[in-house]
Amino acid sequence: MTIRKHESKYHFSDSFTALIDREDIAAGIFLLPALVLLGIFLVFPIVYLGYLSFTGGSFTRAGVHWVGVSNYLRLLLSPDFWQVIGNTIYFTIGTVIPSIVIPLGLAVLLNRNLLFTGIFRTIYFIPSIVSLVAAGLGFRWLFQTDGAIDSLLSNFGIAKISWLSDSVWAMPVIIVLSVWKQIGFNLVLFLAGLQAIPINRYEAAELDGANDWQQFRYITLPGIQSPLIFAAITTTIFTLKSFEQVYIITGGGPLNSTNLLVYYIYDRAFARFDFGYAAAATMVLLAFTSVLVYLQLQNWTQE
Repeated sequence: MTIRKHESKYHFSDSFTALIDREDIAAGIFLLPALVLLGIFLVFPIVYLGYLSFTGGSFTRAGVHWVGVSNYLRLLLSPDFWQVIGNTIYFTIGTVIPSIVIPLGLAVLLNRNLLFTGIFRTIYFIPSIVSLVAAGLGFRWLFQTDGAIDSLLSNFGIAKISWLSDSVWAMPVIIVLSVWKQIGFNLVLFLAGLQAIPINRYEAAELDGANDWQQFRYITLPGIQSPLIFAAITTTIFTLKSFEQVYIITGGGPLNSTNLLVYYIYDRAFARFDFGYAAAATMVLLAFTSVLVYLQLQNWTQE
């Protein structure tokens, strides 16, 4: 009798193991096409980019040649590169903070039962679906010399400003465009987070005598912590990969004051054909974005 029990136990274990093996094989078969595509279009380009960052030359008959870490040394010793890094940090801070604060305030207002709330939500989301190229052309027309903005300011007795040819004002124009473009997406995120907060929390806070600021500080902000972090990280990634705004409006000028990292990489690779140097700069950008993606994944795993 004991022997039969052991035989039954081993028979069940072998069947279960065989079932797991079949499921693993089936999962591998279904995942294989996606893994192949990821390898071709994601892993291989990153590996090849890393290889190019240690080479010099261009895609000509002379080909590329190994130069070691000299491209990275050129980056470290290049004043233009550090100016671009400074421009990118300035642009990122100037874009991310308003792109979080403004949609958050609008979301709090639109989350209430106001008239025409649906219309306002639609209006604020429209910039998110507008092409950056079209938006850039529109902003270039608005802020050109003697353009619509200058004409409006002149009605108030304000002198004309050379927005796009002034190294002080050119970057704020690009920041305004980027904030305008990002507001709608973040607004939807915050509205979804606000509507997930139970209303009884606010009712209990009112009974305890909490004012609007205290409710916002101790209920609203903790309740939308995950959307806030997600919006901050995605907006930062959006700013780090910004290209169209600079390409359409300023071309990196005046005096290199609006040259951002992605446009700098484009200029080095496709205008000067310095592919190794551009690849090294791209690896720096990849490192920044990888850190941000890691932080976002950490945020998801902690929820």
